[in-house]
Amino acid sequence: MVLTNQIFLSPFLMAFFISLLVTPLAIKLAWKLKFVDFPKKKAKETHTYPVPRGGGIPIIVALVATALFFLPLDKHLTGILAASLFATLIGLLDDRFDLNPYFRLLTCLGAAGIVVAAGIGIAFITNPLGGLFFLDQPRLSFSFLGQSREIWILSSLFGLLWITWCMNFIGWSGGVEGQFPGFVGIAAITIAALSLRFSADIAQWPVIILAATVAGAYFGFLPFNFYPQKIMPGYSGKSLGGLLLGILSLLSTAKIGTLLVVAGIPFIDASYLIIKRILSGRSPFWGGREHLHHRLLDLGWSKPKVAIFYWIITAIFGFLALNLNSQQKFYTMVAIATVFVAFSLWLKNFTTSSSQSGQNNG
Repeated sequence: MVLTNQIFLSPFLMAFFISLLVTPLAIKLAWKLKFVDFPKKKAKETHTYPVPRGGGIPIIVALVATALFFLPLDKHLTGILAASLFATLIGLLDDRFDLNPYFRLLTCLGAAGIVVAAGIGIAFITNPLGGLFFLDQPRLSFSFLGQSREIWILSSLFGLLWITWCMNFIGWSGGVEGQFPGFVGIAAITIAALSLRFSADIAQWPVIILAATVAGAYFGFLPFNFYPQKIMPGYSGKSLGGLLLGILSLLSTAKIGTLLVVAGIPFIDASYLIIKRILSGRSPFWGGREHLHHRLLDLGWSKPKVAIFYWIITAIFGFLALNLNSQQKFYTMVAIATVFVAFSLWLKNFTTSSSQSGQNNG
């Protein structure tokens, strides 16, 4: 119990209260700097009144302060914080100026590159059908600044693509007030809970502390983002959340499958929309009113109901992920994908007479 308080509860509470206290200041700053999202500019937007962006500000403050307090500043933490600061800075620029999505994609690769350059990666991936996929070969060896260095090419490529993908598909799951910070917080707690099972291994402690910090920072932001929202996560808060969850899943190979199950709905939702947009001749990176949360709103659900639905589903999938092996996680993802596609097809053919708008559904 003492160990749990030390490596989970303490960093969680510190990040929570820092985020809770800094968010009102960030709201005032966002209004002053005109980080404001006006409604009806884009089809995907669901709010009906001007709302400041810049949610990444209190989250990055809570993350950096808590991580530096509880963790040693080694090369891994330096890389994580550098990538987080870079992602937040680009996100804030987008919150203010609405950057081109292709440029944002390049910056996601840049943030992922910082993480990979810090030495964070994996040597293998578990094959859900049996065996392992090894990523430690081929290797590129060279000398830099008088020291011998080595790059695991497949591992680095996987890390770049995985983190970039996480920054996008996780970020796309934040279209309704409270939906995103609640989702990220629950996902981070799930990863922390998985690591706590192996807390006898001191190497797992930094993972637990970082996951607890991420959860606390996003839950501290949640009261100001829940309906009626006073601030939006913005691209700064969304891309940062995807980056951090992607990093946490890389710090232990078992957590990649765990994150895929926990984030099953956003993952399949994003994959489905990308395929759909490509097949229809559209760019997969330009947003629209097509995500599951948009369709639930069109079905008549209120915004709080949609957000709470995502929280409950994420918590259920998180519980499942903690109790499934790799093969069971694979079949769970197949089942989730099947149900999602069937539900999407049903929604497409649902009669408009049955989709009366509910209160607060935007």
